[in-house]
Amino acid sequence: MRASRFFISTLKEAPSDAEIVSHQLMMRAGMIKRLGSGIYTYMPTGLRVIRKVEAIIREEMNRAGAIELLMPLVQPAELWQETGRWDKMGPELMRVKDRHGRDYAIQPTSEEVITDVMRGEIKSYRQLPLNFYHIQTKFRDERRPRFGLMRGREFTMKDAYSFDRDVAGMQASYKIMFDAYSAIFHRFGLKFRAVAADNGAIGGTGSHEFHVIASTGEDALVYCPTSDYAANMEAAEALPLAAARPPAGAALTKTATPGATKCEQVATLLGLPLAQTVKAIALTVEKETDGKVSTENWMLLLRGDHELNEVKVAKVPGLAAHRFATEAEIVACYGTVPGYLGPIGALQPVKVVADRTVANMADFVCGANAEGYHYTGANWGRDAAEPMVADLRNVVEGDASPDGQGVLAIERGIEVGHVFQLGTAYSESMKATFLDETGKPAPLQMGCYGIGVTRILGAAIEQNFDDKGIIWPAAIAPFEVVLCPMGYDRSEMVKAETDKLYEALLAGGVDAIIDDRGLRPGAMFADWELIGVPHRVVIGERGLKEGNLEYQGRRDAEASAVPVAGMVDFIKGKLAR
Repeated sequence: MRASRFFISTLKEAPSDAEIVSHQLMMRAGMIKRLGSGIYTYMPTGLRVIRKVEAIIREEMNRAGAIELLMPLVQPAELWQETGRWDKMGPELMRVKDRHGRDYAIQPTSEEVITDVMRGEIKSYRQLPLNFYHIQTKFRDERRPRFGLMRGREFTMKDAYSFDRDVAGMQASYKIMFDAYSAIFHRFGLKFRAVAADNGAIGGTGSHEFHVIASTGEDALVYCPTSDYAANMEAAEALPLAAARPPAGAALTKTATPGATKCEQVATLLGLPLAQTVKAIALTVEKETDGKVSTENWMLLLRGDHELNEVKVAKVPGLAAHRFATEAEIVACYGTVPGYLGPIGALQPVKVVADRTVANMADFVCGANAEGYHYTGANWGRDAAEPMVADLRNVVEGDASPDGQGVLAIERGIEVGHVFQLGTAYSESMKATFLDETGKPAPLQMGCYGIGVTRILGAAIEQNFDDKGIIWPAAIAPFEVVLCPMGYDRSEMVKAETDKLYEALLAGGVDAIIDDRGLRPGAMFADWELIGVPHRVVIGERGLKEGNLEYQGRRDAEASAVPVAGMVDFIKGKLAR
């Protein structure tokens, strides 16, 4: 490739709406152009990266035994209605009508379509296991698209779906895909971590997320440095901070705390540690029986310095459809405004759920259900009925690891892949069955596996950049090597050696480009540092007369001289590492 025949369009400044580093650098490097809110044109350099990402994915998916097909972008509403997701997905699902008034979805994912295909194709257990994948455009009507390709509306995703005869087979297929994903991200050259995750809207019985580690990541990843334990914050188990509850040592005292509606204020006012306080969160659950709607009052209790994990709350029996109580509901139930709630003396029946740590606390401080007052010296059993106990909080750094092998650490990550054990969540609702060994129909056991292809670009940049621009890992860089000749159009010696090196690199399987645009060295170097090509070779008359070329890696502080005759092997050695 020659730069004069390629398309390179760089900017000195990023557009004002580019919020994060990856968005800014991709716009400046001319890799994407904004067409509309959350919708981008992939320019030639950006598309080259995408194609390299796709090639690695295809190779590893094929190696793992998956079979490629291609499912449509536009899908009939009837399929989504079968699984209930037509309504459940909400406004993120883009809905359209054809000229006949029939409803369609612009797919954000393809569970319904692949299940529909397989229920017509799989008849017998002898056909299983199977795994199909495709790489296809997706669309999600994000409320607030932002961060360029990180949270766009239109994007490219690889999704795969496995089909098995039983749970053991599904778990085996899941392990194959987990290992394939690990190989894919290793080949990308990215630092990543696989963590246990919540299944969310997809459904199913178990899942892992794959995160690219980056300080700018939206997600908190929890892991134990001395073991294999890892989970995202939503799924990380929080153990009680005390193994057992100590005996009561203080009398229950109603203490004036005027204006202190937060645990931090209460602790300061009373001169007590924040960890001795308990905060209360009021929830309401609405139930419909025989056409009549009734409500239940629930109270969640956490230690004053801990944060509520709403994903865990939804898993507490009875709280799947909870909402936060209104102020009017709180006053009616507890006789006070928010900020003074506690488990002692409510006006109406309340179901109390204490976090594991709170359940093992004694002599704690809690709201007195009276404005301007808190109780000190509160104890379970003596002052308040024993609560339901559940894991309700986010873990914090230094908590004990659930596997007992050390303490937890937390780092930031960007989710770029997710694997799910779906089980029969879709096959049962869509009646996708096969005949087992006994001749009886059984639902297909499914797995689902996704990688955000275009999101990889943003995540890779967030992990690999400096003040000059992008630093691509060689495996997914738009070009592996750029040749920068000094006076290509003026020196026959430079032109001849550049062309010779270029041909030798191509013959050796190296993806190289010659910058023959005739730019000044500073402008030429700045473009390629911004674009992020990992290896640069400068060819100049002075060096050639000494028998050398000038090499500089994108992360190197200085250039180094390499003999002309050894440059190809030198570059291939760098790429092999």
